[in-house]
Amino acid sequence: MARATMNMPEDFLNKISTLGSKTDEIMENVLETGGEVVLDAVKSNLSSIIGADTKHESRSTGELERSLGLSKVLVDKDGNSNIKVGFAEPRSDGDSNAKIANIIEYGTSNMSPKPFLAPAKSKSRTSCKKKMIAKLEEEINRVK
Repeated sequence: MARATMNMPEDFLNKISTLGSKTDEIMENVLETGGEVVLDAVKSNLSSIIGADTKHESRSTGELERSLGLSKVLVDKDGNSNIKVGFAEPRSDGDSNAKIANIIEYGTSNMSPKPFLAPAKSKSRTSCKKKMIAKLEEEINRVK
């Protein structure tokens, strides 16, 4: 039986071992960077459609836009790290921000849909990936 031995450079091995202990911290930073890109796209889309093309004067208070934000990085039951773009609850009037966002996104029988989430997702996909890759490379290069 043939046998091969491969020796890795010492500094590479040190970097890999250090990276292993900082993986959670690095992944959190990378996910937050990507989340910020998507959050900016959602905020931009939301602010552009609020009050636009309405039959009546807009009754927007700006509370929905202010409640938009990022969650903390959480680990799911499968061990995957996730970050979510969403709305803080509850509203000052007792209604749900998620419900209002859903009504705006998909419309009602009396209101035409004004999608802002789906377009933001597709619009920010490429730039989000690029920023996350750049952040990952930056974090790996910082590890000594």
